[in-house]
Amino acid sequence: MQVVSMTEARNNFKAIFDAVFLNNEEVIIHRKGRENVVVIPFDEYSSMKETNYLLNNPNNAKHLMDSIKQLREGQVAQRELIECD
Repeated sequence: MQVVSMTEARNNFKAIFDAVFLNNEEVIIHRKGRENVVVIPFDEYSSMKETNYLLNNPNNAKHLMDSIKQLREGQVAQRELIECD
């Protein structure tokens, strides 16, 4: 993870964005006397938003957690996919 100042971010905007995209790594922009911000790849952002959406519903979150528990305990069944024409 890289931390840059606001001035450095402003002066190297394209290089920072390219590094975030190519390395799939976040960059923290330190803003003196203000809250820091983080630049992340869009795919990562989308994934976080989807996870948040899925876990926001208590019933859905319970179902997902139960499924993870079953997987960890080896309670899984392998099935063949049926192709539709």
